[in-house]
Amino acid sequence: MTGGELFVVNMYINEYSHGTHYNHQPKRERKLLLNKKELKKLRREVEKNGMTIVPLRMFITEKGWAKLEIGLARGRKKYDKRHLLKERDIKRQLDQVRKDYR
Repeated sequence: MTGGELFVVNMYINEYSHGTHYNHQPKRERKLLLNKKELKKLRREVEKNGMTIVPLRMFITEKGWAKLEIGLARGRKKYDKRHLLKERDIKRQLDQVRKDYR
């Protein structure tokens, strides 16, 4: 988010297969079109609460417009991360035991 604008970075959009040398760059920054009220709300949440703007899904409308659905996400706390890693480790061990049992 820079100067009242919001960009999506490193999103890959494949080039048009029948295009010429005027085709677009697949991984360039793309500006998201939001009104001023939406931008202010997102900026406030990111700066105040430390939240992150995350793309949820991308779809093409009937008119051919590419739309990106975005959401606000809060990162995990340190204790949540440890708990998640512990659960993954236990699941991995159980899967290994089941594999060896067969």
